[in-house]
Amino acid sequence: MPGSMNGSIRTMGVLTVGGLVLVTAYTVALGSNGWLWFGWVVLGLLTLTLIVTQS
Repeated sequence: MPGSMNGSIRTMGVLTVGGLVLVTAYTVALGSNGWLWFGWVVLGLLTLTLIVTQS
């Protein structure tokens, strides 16, 4: 059905947003960690790739 999200894409989106919240909370509480932000960017790019390829 056009416009509906696949379950795996929805899960990746939730993980990406949840990861952003966790990395931001870590940064506020303990200071910035470049590897965490790098990991989040990679996760975000994977999520965007899934969205683009499924559209």
